[in-house]
Amino acid sequence: MKSEDYNEKVDQLKQHSTSNENEKLTTNQGLKINNNQDSLKAGERGPSLLEDFILREKITHFDHERIPERVVHARGSGAHGVFKLTKSLAAYTKAKFLTELGKETPVFVRFSTVAGSKGSTDLARDVRGFAIKFYTEEGNYDLVANNMPVFFIQDAIKFPDLIHAVKPEPDNEIPQAASAHDTFWDFISLMPESMHMIMWLMSDRAIPRSLRMMEGFGVHSFKFINEQGKAHFVKFHFKPKLGVHSVAWNEAQVISGVDSDFHKRDLWEAIENGDYPEWDFGVQLIPEEDEDRFDFDLLDPTKLVPEEEVPVEIVGILTLNKNPDNFFAETEQVAFHPGHIIPGIDFTNDPLLQGRLFSYTDTQLSRLGSPNFHEIPINRSINPVHNNQRDGHMRQQIVKGKSSYDPNTIGGGCPFQAMMSEEGFASQQERVSGTKIRERSKSFVDHYSQAKLFYNSQSIPEKEHLQNALIFELSKVTLPSVRERLVGQLAYIDTFLAWRVAEKLGVEVKKLDWPNQSLPADNNIVELQSEEKEPETKVSEALSMKNTIKNTIKSRKIGFMMASGTKAKDVNDLKAKLEIEGAHVEIIAPSLAKVRTDEGSELTPKHSLTSTSSVCFDALVLCSGENSVRELMIPENRHLVLHFINEAYKHCKAIYFGADTEPLYENSNVASKKHEDPGIIIWETYEATSQFIKAIAQHRVWDLEMERNAQS
Repeated sequence: MKSEDYNEKVDQLKQHSTSNENEKLTTNQGLKINNNQDSLKAGERGPSLLEDFILREKITHFDHERIPERVVHARGSGAHGVFKLTKSLAAYTKAKFLTELGKETPVFVRFSTVAGSKGSTDLARDVRGFAIKFYTEEGNYDLVANNMPVFFIQDAIKFPDLIHAVKPEPDNEIPQAASAHDTFWDFISLMPESMHMIMWLMSDRAIPRSLRMMEGFGVHSFKFINEQGKAHFVKFHFKPKLGVHSVAWNEAQVISGVDSDFHKRDLWEAIENGDYPEWDFGVQLIPEEDEDRFDFDLLDPTKLVPEEEVPVEIVGILTLNKNPDNFFAETEQVAFHPGHIIPGIDFTNDPLLQGRLFSYTDTQLSRLGSPNFHEIPINRSINPVHNNQRDGHMRQQIVKGKSSYDPNTIGGGCPFQAMMSEEGFASQQERVSGTKIRERSKSFVDHYSQAKLFYNSQSIPEKEHLQNALIFELSKVTLPSVRERLVGQLAYIDTFLAWRVAEKLGVEVKKLDWPNQSLPADNNIVELQSEEKEPETKVSEALSMKNTIKNTIKSRKIGFMMASGTKAKDVNDLKAKLEIEGAHVEIIAPSLAKVRTDEGSELTPKHSLTSTSSVCFDALVLCSGENSVRELMIPENRHLVLHFINEAYKHCKAIYFGADTEPLYENSNVASKKHEDPGIIIWETYEATSQFIKAIAQHRVWDLEMERNAQS
């Protein structure tokens, strides 16, 4: 190509590029927008209006930005199971699967990370999706939940902005599955409504030990409608039977390198082993007439209802008992939608929920390529489908007859509309009126009280982890002004938290004066409150993982480190006692060659010292036997063995030292302890085995973390 032709081609390409610098915000039709923060509603607390072409254009474009991978929640794991009702909710809802005591409803559950691509790691610091499809006799009901009870934003019109901000930056596609970068924190620093969610995201809740050990929340306030038409607000909860547990952040980074499929593998293996994951299903019920009794708005998705104010009533058990037969056909093609509801469940005017009701159908059309995505086997209702919808790409159902319209006489008027007496669906009748307005409700303004509540409720180790997470994330931000703004927001939550982060970032602590802060001229956050508001409930015990279930070691993975000459009786006795409690033992040896015990029997290792890491286990046993210890301490193995022990100790895990393992103990960091450490068990200690089991059940000895790290 001649140089002049090349330059002409470059000039043509440049005509299709643009810059947003110093330009006004417009729609794709060039229409200038004066409010990009709020969807159009019937009254400030009313439902979102279908005519909001700005909202629809923005979300439609967003929903079609990726093919075929999900834009969000791309990386997922799924399983089949059953939901069993243990307490009838007939007084509150007419949904049959929630009213008939003992009723079992088949389900499919998909867990996911939000920000990363399908090929990203399981151990990213991120929100986890917790979506449940109930195959009820009245039709499919989808509860599209998360492992955190609140969200970043209050209005769906901001969702594309949130995801654009957290996704890899568009100029260089960096970083993957990570929020520690400029665009995310620039957005958050300008969105005080996000600060409650940021406390959750920076906490250990964002890096669960297992998908089986995290909670699920419906996030939004929904409505139950009973047979008499009376409505109650309802918040949905799933509480894991194994407790809520996490990994440490530096441990998560190692796991990502050792096994980026850690959560996916853990879920699959648990179900294959018969360790079926279970959650208690609970509800918080609030009479409709009590809607205004809280110091926050029930329609605000950045707020939770403290369990001290409205206890969670446990009404059922969710059990996952079957892995998918084909990942793509089931886990990848399953299509969830918060608008898939059944009689007895209804929506509220939560503006984030209202936008989701549009977005999810649009997303499935883009991903699955057809309005017939409901005919894919994993999405099919167990209740037969009868309607006048026909044709479309990949149509599978063959409907006989001439009529494909309603009303008709040619088809005998079929299919008929269900009568109210036949339990046909009807939305709750409620008065809706108001001035057509694009504005946020003033009842949504308080952004810091619940962020403060969450932080105050954390244990000292949890606060330490949260502080370190903020320091790590904001240290990756290259723009000083963004760091300063974020610290200015933290000052509204906790003075020490703000000071600690500011000190590490080299910035001053200055509370943001929102009405006078230098911000883009058209940014509506200038109207937000600038005064601190103390929450009535200073601490909520339910918000700290310190108070979770710690009485079981079921399905915990215990590493037995050994070499030839290990004492068979000691190994077998301890292994049997751990397995009776439901734990799984896996042998780690210098190589994958069979290990010959002192009695001449042979044990088969599952891992070698170079193929695994301490981060893949919940606890560690250094097996008895002088010859075994001698081989573990030869130069070829010594460094790997001691690193394994020291890393497990650093991450506060239970470690059991068997007979003759003094060289391992004395050459590790464990020997430098200056206190009685409940996580370190010596074989000759009275009731050593029961102490070890109790230590594993505690998950970690987090309270000793700071002292341990200082020693190591």
